[in-house]
Amino acid sequence: MIRVLVADDSVMTRVVLKDLLSKDPGIAVVGEARDGREAVAETLRLRPALVIMDVLMPEMDGLEATVEIMARCPTPILMLSSHVDPADLTSAFAAIQNGALDVMEKPQGVVTDAFEEIAAQLVEKIRVLARIPVMHHFRRPPPKAVKPPPAPRTEPGVRGILAIGASTGGPRAVMHLLRQLPGDFPARVVIVQHIATGFAANFADWLDRESPLSVRLARDGELLEEGVALVAPNETHLAVRRGRVVLLAAPPVNSCRPSVDVLFESLAEGSGEEVVALLLTGIGRDGARGMAALHAAGGYTIAQDQESCAIFGMPKAAIDLGVVDQVLPLPEIPSALGRLFPVAGKGL
Repeated sequence: MIRVLVADDSVMTRVVLKDLLSKDPGIAVVGEARDGREAVAETLRLRPALVIMDVLMPEMDGLEATVEIMARCPTPILMLSSHVDPADLTSAFAAIQNGALDVMEKPQGVVTDAFEEIAAQLVEKIRVLARIPVMHHFRRPPPKAVKPPPAPRTEPGVRGILAIGASTGGPRAVMHLLRQLPGDFPARVVIVQHIATGFAANFADWLDRESPLSVRLARDGELLEEGVALVAPNETHLAVRRGRVVLLAAPPVNSCRPSVDVLFESLAEGSGEEVVALLLTGIGRDGARGMAALHAAGGYTIAQDQESCAIFGMPKAAIDLGVVDQVLPLPEIPSALGRLFPVAGKGL
């Protein structure tokens, strides 16, 4: 049984969430809070498997509550946002930066097809996020007395494209990575992040504000630019052909749209030897097949290691295929990219 704490200053929202979650026999709402201060106190008292928390609340908002919870009783947190108020969205992604795992749209209480879709997504996220050991995020793993892995292929001298794929836990991982790269990072960057519908543009804006790189939502037909990171829009596949973005309204791949496989495979067809492909934390197998195609085409491949992943699904799938050149903890990936994409003859 997954024990959930619901924190929202709206009585109606708490009622909607409790009613929605009561339909799943594997989930129990064990408590509720009217503001961030109560959310912290109830988390300490009840020790739930997951906290579902509104962003904007009185007394203490969701961001402040996240910081308190992660400092005093690390617990998986899912932020809910109406994604209407810019302050709401800014705080939601700031909460992720400070330890929350994900953000999604708040169910509004009117039963429509859109409501049913959000409800199904919420239940699925709860099942995934409640399993994540948040206290271990991004910590460098201790040395282990195990046989070292085989040496990776020799790192190439010149690359031009960095392609990143991520899912659950990815927003925080992508932010951590981009913040370590210099503003004059000599590569064209393309990112596919599985994120709730309506949040891709805000994710790109957040990365742009918080990292040295210029980050924006990808537009159909635009050229990839050095020093610019493009984020795939919601509900649209992103491919790269002849150095340009191609947005595709094709069916989901691996139940995902955008799909990391679509991006990686498109790059393998035209620019394989120019690409460094990076597969970060995420549930499922999306990106593994595309990474295999890039590896075969001469691309260089990196996967995040198990200890620093929120969910070791997508990276593991690629590792199991034997198509990963390096498996690295998240804190070590920026320096590896510095060797692959040297700035003015120097690494990061």
